[in-house]
Amino acid sequence: MPEGPTIVILCEEAAHLVGMRIKEASGNTQLDAARFVGRKIVALRSWGKHFLVEFDRFTLRVHFLLFGRYAIDSERKGATPRLHLAGARGELNLYASALRLIEEPLDEVYDWRGDVMSDAWSPSLARRKLAERPNLLACDALLDQDVFAGVGNIIKNEVLFRIRVHPASRVGALPPVRRNAMVREARTYAFEFLKWKKANVLKRHLLVHAREECPECAGPIELATLGTTKRRAFFCPRCQVRYGDGAHARKRTTRRRAG
Repeated sequence: MPEGPTIVILCEEAAHLVGMRIKEASGNTQLDAARFVGRKIVALRSWGKHFLVEFDRFTLRVHFLLFGRYAIDSERKGATPRLHLAGARGELNLYASALRLIEEPLDEVYDWRGDVMSDAWSPSLARRKLAERPNLLACDALLDQDVFAGVGNIIKNEVLFRIRVHPASRVGALPPVRRNAMVREARTYAFEFLKWKKANVLKRHLLVHAREECPECAGPIELATLGTTKRRAFFCPRCQVRYGDGAHARKRTTRRRAG
């Protein structure tokens, strides 16, 4: 599933299509493709995991779900796109995606303060929303798009390891310093993800996600499906403290790799 930084990259890759008037529109979609013909793309934006293609009277919202993908210009993948848009400057092909039209102004639909990639990101708003969700598990809290729009499973796992919080911790049981660290690192890691993804070096920077050995204590990384989101959690049970349900009584122990 694309995460917020990936959608930012898509906006950059497709930036040359801004200002283009659509001449062709088709695809395997329930949307009226003819409505796009003759319309001009006025902007490309992102909110969390949503790719937003603004036209003069409406906006196309694209959610790539788990397996969605895209192709720009001559990179068509062969399969029939969910939506194909083309004009004089190039083409955009969207596959296996959830599409809908937004008729309202985007500022009435989205609170940009909740997007970890946005200049309007508000850490104080995120902290307040976490305080309102004390029973959430930490792994669910980071994937809550109302709190951390743009955070996906990779960012979740890496942030929790950075702040040494077990994914099954209760948000309300976290010490304030840990909750604050969660908010801070969600944004910090998202921008590092963006930098590494652009340089095609993201995988080499992953500490626990899809790893087998903890870089801190050299013990085995555990994998579990946790929370209401039922997403994969990679974590170190020795270095990441579990808060809540009496679990914090267990002492944290670490050992460093020899040499």
